[in-house]
Amino acid sequence: MRDIGRRFFFTAAGAMATASAIGSNAYATGHARDAATADEYVDVQLLNITDLHGYLQAAPGGNSVITGAGGRSYTVGGVAYMATHLERLRTGRRNSLFFAPGDLFSGWEFDASSFADEPTIEALNAMGLDFASAGNHEFDKSATFLTSHMEEGEPFPVVDRDDAFADSTGRRFHGADFPYYSANMVWRSTGKAVLPPYNIAYVDAGGGRRLPIGFIHLTAIGSESFPGSYQPGLRTLDELETANRCAAELKSRGVNAIVLSMHDGAVAGSDFTSGSNPSGPAYELALRVTPDIDAIVTGHWHKAFTMMVPDPKGNPRPFVEAGCYGQLINEINLRLDPVTGEVIRPLTTATNHPNTRDVTQHAGLRSIADYWAGYATRRARAPIGKQTASFTRRRNAAGESTMGDLVADWALWAGRQPADAMADPGGDPAGAPADLAVIAVAPRVGQAVIAADLVHDGATGGTVTLGQAWHAVGFGDPILTVTVTGAQIHDALEEQWAPTAGGGFGFAPLAVSANVRYTFDASGPVGRRVDAADVFIDGTALDPARRYRLAAPSYTLINQDGFSAFTGFTAAVRHQRDYESFVAFVRAERQLAPAPLNRVAVKNADAPGARIGTVTERLQMLQPDGSEVPRPEAALRRASTAGPEGQRAHRGIRVPC
Repeated sequence: MRDIGRRFFFTAAGAMATASAIGSNAYATGHARDAATADEYVDVQLLNITDLHGYLQAAPGGNSVITGAGGRSYTVGGVAYMATHLERLRTGRRNSLFFAPGDLFSGWEFDASSFADEPTIEALNAMGLDFASAGNHEFDKSATFLTSHMEEGEPFPVVDRDDAFADSTGRRFHGADFPYYSANMVWRSTGKAVLPPYNIAYVDAGGGRRLPIGFIHLTAIGSESFPGSYQPGLRTLDELETANRCAAELKSRGVNAIVLSMHDGAVAGSDFTSGSNPSGPAYELALRVTPDIDAIVTGHWHKAFTMMVPDPKGNPRPFVEAGCYGQLINEINLRLDPVTGEVIRPLTTATNHPNTRDVTQHAGLRSIADYWAGYATRRARAPIGKQTASFTRRRNAAGESTMGDLVADWALWAGRQPADAMADPGGDPAGAPADLAVIAVAPRVGQAVIAADLVHDGATGGTVTLGQAWHAVGFGDPILTVTVTGAQIHDALEEQWAPTAGGGFGFAPLAVSANVRYTFDASGPVGRRVDAADVFIDGTALDPARRYRLAAPSYTLINQDGFSAFTGFTAAVRHQRDYESFVAFVRAERQLAPAPLNRVAVKNADAPGARIGTVTERLQMLQPDGSEVPRPEAALRRASTAGPEGQRAHRGIRVPC
């Protein structure tokens, strides 16, 4: 760092005292408070948002109110308000960059998700997003879909049904006006990067000169095995090693200002204006990653904080996260040496600005959000099939229901569909179709994939609409077809029963596809209620030694429903996400008719000591204000702390997605 003239700044040791491991305010040093007068340096504004998840109208439910300094609360959310705040923040700034560390699309808002998340991209294009890191949810359909459709605008497969919808201007979707990056997401088979690892932005240094700033991008470790983004053909590399390697490459290219944008996060208190007692994977990385990185912007954990933490040399650097669902805009201000392009660390500031709804909405973004909301309302009413009677979740004594059976039949249908042209390579190369399917209709942990009944509408002659089907089934997770043994299938059926607190006897029924029949013994003890000889697939008794192709939601297969028997499955093939897949199933079937409840039988039901077991009904989780928690988030909050690689619980908090 060159001589910084008349100002006196802390030494590295002094800076470390200010930015201790338990956090500090959002100034690198006390002198950063008057950094706006440091006009001998090149001023750079970095604006970022994270985890928007397609919520264009407003933040959902209890997420719409956040808490700042002194316990003050703010009502937040909505891209039309965000655009107004962005304009205010950018005013008068010669060098301003707007980016995001992931999960901007692929969420749970019908207005966006039912249109292949194209509304989110239109809104981000209109707000002038410069670039983004790929979060785990950007891979929810496939890496190929991200690059070919979301970035390049290539339609697939059916225009105006699956994607390529007309936007608010009447034009077909053309893709993002900004690029996506990830340094650590690679193809499993080759190790080659799926996306570019970093980008270099140039800022105006005056006098016709430009200075480079490098941005390194990371995707949450283990994303390829998360329920929604489960992609057997992908693999994530170590975050620390990858970030250090990319920083060294950037330095070798003459880049002396570097920012890390990572889709992984931390917990750092409940006040979005500061940070306290930080912990979590992003924080551990922040303490260890190379000092060549000048700021660390995080996401994924849906937390809000802004603070300084010391790098390995003791120098403070920003460590920030901007909440979720459009709650906040984070602003980092860097001052660059006009000769070397290095960041003058003691002058760095970071602030989380609430996206309050007390400003005039931006007309252009208001128009975009309203257009898609109206389009969604109309599209939800579109007929996609017929039903002869209602399908309900009401179970008989054996745990069977018409809705459960229907959804199990859908899972089998989905597990027999060929991979589409935008599916990523990976999994079983033969793509062997499913032999059977199971659905956890009342899981011991987590939410059921079934969200609602399909009620027969006599006034329309039993029409099933897109909105009904979409909202009846799904988290946004794919169906997987995997190879398991007959013994694993038997063990999973046994896992439906387990002791509960106080001497109770719990029952977590599995629905099975129409080609399966089995009997359980109501008088048997836990672990000995199902005889393999009483389980039939296509009329043939289950063979414990044989391998079968099983279709089920990714959530169930990776032990998020409490069925550990499937652990160790092989040759996974990923199919469509549940929302779109169930809609496609209804379209393909054309007419749905409830089948007799005869797939599960009970013997010895009247024997002394016989017990079917008690089903725990899990109602939709509620926010503190009484509104519903988004279903995928609720499912993960209820899940057990055990899970696959990358699915972490921390201090009793489960990473929401």
